[in-house]
Amino acid sequence: MQLKRAFQLHAMQLTRFSDLGLRVLMYLAHLDRAEPVTIAEIATQFQVPTNHLTKVVNKLGHLGWVTTLRGRHGGLRLAQAPSQIRVGTVVQQMEGHEALVDCAGLDCVLAGRCLLQAALNAALRAFYDELNRHTLADVCGKRTGEAIIQLHRQFLDQRGALSTPH
Repeated sequence: MQLKRAFQLHAMQLTRFSDLGLRVLMYLAHLDRAEPVTIAEIATQFQVPTNHLTKVVNKLGHLGWVTTLRGRHGGLRLAQAPSQIRVGTVVQQMEGHEALVDCAGLDCVLAGRCLLQAALNAALRAFYDELNRHTLADVCGKRTGEAIIQLHRQFLDQRGALSTPH
């Protein structure tokens, strides 16, 4: 797991879990309406299984970024303003707090003399610091926001067409 995580961050790729977490937050950031958004809607929009998205949403709820409402009129809403949610914090919380390498678990001949772990930890901190320069509101700028609203309207139109008797 440590090696896979190091490779993903090195290649500037997040896990699918973090990627979906960011996408859910972005989707919710631009849908200011009385009716909450359902997991099924978001799963349809991003073409992912609802059971996987449910795990992502549960984590987002546990971390305090999403409010979930149960029942017939249930769904999801942002729990905080988009301008208050830092991208780096979301990624860090979704990815976990693990170091890129775990020297404590290795029987390494360089133990106590190697500077690699410190360099990698500094790079990881810089990565999160750079992401934290941006809020959810920043990354949901005009073009992105317009695209999300268009996706949502298409979903509602399709849902309406399916529920209208012919």
